[in-house]
Amino acid sequence: DNSHEQALALARVEREMGVRSTYFVLLRSEFYNVAARRCLETLGQIQALGHELGLHFDEKAYPEAGIEETAAHILRERDMLSALLETPVTSVSMHRPSQATLDADLQIPGMINSYGQTFFHDFKYLSDSRRRWREPVEEIIRSGTYDRLHILTHAFWYHKADESITETVSAFIRSANAERYGQMQENITDLASIVMRDRCL
Repeated sequence: DNSHEQALALARVEREMGVRSTYFVLLRSEFYNVAARRCLETLGQIQALGHELGLHFDEKAYPEAGIEETAAHILRERDMLSALLETPVTSVSMHRPSQATLDADLQIPGMINSYGQTFFHDFKYLSDSRRRWREPVEEIIRSGTYDRLHILTHAFWYHKADESITETVSAFIRSANAERYGQMQENITDLASIVMRDRCL
């Protein structure tokens, strides 16, 4: 949801562990631009590690859309993402879905809907929303109780050193300054002197 760089870090760990995942990409994120060169390079690296890229669809971007219109918007965004990635996109995951969308069990031509009823009724579903597992995920995996698991994780929450939710969110907010400075540096000659001049006023 927040960081393609953090997604790549997790993708590398998963590759080392022999895990293949689907990473769902938001086209309408306020935090990254899928069409930007650096982001596309990162996503390409995730694919090169053997992972799949899917569409993370935010229905709140279309507040007036009904269920049929929502399916059409998903297909439109799928085509846009496929064009950017230069590879077919065949799966979709909902971003903060409404109950109406969940109940609709959307059947989207040519796509797997990871929020379809199959993945909630025929699989054991586990999620780390807000960095909180509602069930003991590691115990459930080790137990072998379930033949099929549907595990949703958010790369944003995981780091080499353990961090609290407060530390993670605060560090992400602080990092925005450095990221914006780097972006400006690529577009403005002698940015440092301009910034220092402004501070002296």
